[in-house]
Amino acid sequence: MSSVITVENLGKRYFLSGTAAPAYRTLRDTMAEAARRLVDRDQTNQIKAAEAFWALRNVSFDVNEGDVVGVVGRNGAGKSTLLKVLSRITAPTEGLARIRGRVGSLLEVGTGFHPELSGRENIFFNGAILGLRKHEIRARFDEIVEFAGVAEFLDIPIKRYSSGMKMRLAFSVAAHLEPEIMIVDEVLAVGDAEFQKKCLGKMKDVANSGRTVLFVSHNLNAVMQLCSRVIWLERGQVREDSREVHDVCGRYLLGGSGGLKGAYIAAEDGALENEYFSLQSFRVCDPEGSTIEGPTQNDQSITIEIKVDIKRPSDPLSFGVSIANADGQVCFWTFTNDSAQEQWPVLTSGINVLRCNIPRRFLNEGEYVVELLASLQRVRWLWPPGQSKCVVQFSVSGGLSDSPFWYSARPGVVAPVLQWTNNRWAV
Repeated sequence: MSSVITVENLGKRYFLSGTAAPAYRTLRDTMAEAARRLVDRDQTNQIKAAEAFWALRNVSFDVNEGDVVGVVGRNGAGKSTLLKVLSRITAPTEGLARIRGRVGSLLEVGTGFHPELSGRENIFFNGAILGLRKHEIRARFDEIVEFAGVAEFLDIPIKRYSSGMKMRLAFSVAAHLEPEIMIVDEVLAVGDAEFQKKCLGKMKDVANSGRTVLFVSHNLNAVMQLCSRVIWLERGQVREDSREVHDVCGRYLLGGSGGLKGAYIAAEDGALENEYFSLQSFRVCDPEGSTIEGPTQNDQSITIEIKVDIKRPSDPLSFGVSIANADGQVCFWTFTNDSAQEQWPVLTSGINVLRCNIPRRFLNEGEYVVELLASLQRVRWLWPPGQSKCVVQFSVSGGLSDSPFWYSARPGVVAPVLQWTNNRWAV
């Protein structure tokens, strides 16, 4: 197969805030800077070098026609910068990125839309940017509108659309105008569950049609469903590039080293806060309250503990967790307000320690990732799934059953021991 994307020693450098020239410079500023250069030119060069930040450095790979490549990595790893360079939105500082074919990019909500134009006009506008003729766009127009679900808002300016409406329309345009190369950044981060399911289905259709796709997502389950190859970026460099998608995603979920991290302490890893609360710690504990750092048996319960400092109590404020296995499959979500309202834990100003128990003999053997979630229920996410920086892990090994016939893990995510009875009819 021919290579449609070639990246060689790609680098992108930025300068940290405060290092650029001010918008307005006085004569005194200019003279002072000239004097500093004369006093110590070498020191100035050292300071400038220290202020440079490389979002990407020495990145090289090829993508063949028809490849569906997932790009994963923590926040700040360089994923979005890479896609912006490939989409010609920003130029590389060094190296090269060569693309052969028409590119359709979906990088941010509303990217490529003109806010003053209507939805109808923006569909034709985007198609023209991709090099399509008017009759080609018109042939796909009804399908685009039906998929996006914005028929009644077609003649309203895009600036009045909600973020979800913009995302639906942007994705629909990018997917249906059939560019040879499709570049998508976190398309599943916006929109409801129904739309996300439609997106995944359409992405599968695109992948099966033989088009080339680069797909950035924190949703590893989607990456494993869609992609035949994965590139793992870490600190602006390629850590792994492999077609063993499940193996790489499993290592990425466990932090790369394969070791377990049972606690997230905000003071150590950096404060996480917003207008409603600041996180103090997030842990998985054994029944005695000690942090779980190694494998635990299935016959022991596991406690999830969230310690937060509430700044602004609110009825819709809710905390929860998403628990996934090493394959990226989500096992379940649980939230503080899943039960009847009178049973919700009361959140008050100050320090709150929230706990929930995973019962004994519930999860199967394996490694699990626990992601902290927070939301204003039915209003908006505060820490949405797949994007939280606060993640801990634990491992279940052994203790599955007292039965002499059950010694090893069975298929499936859960391994409950259920009671059986015999209510046979009397003869």
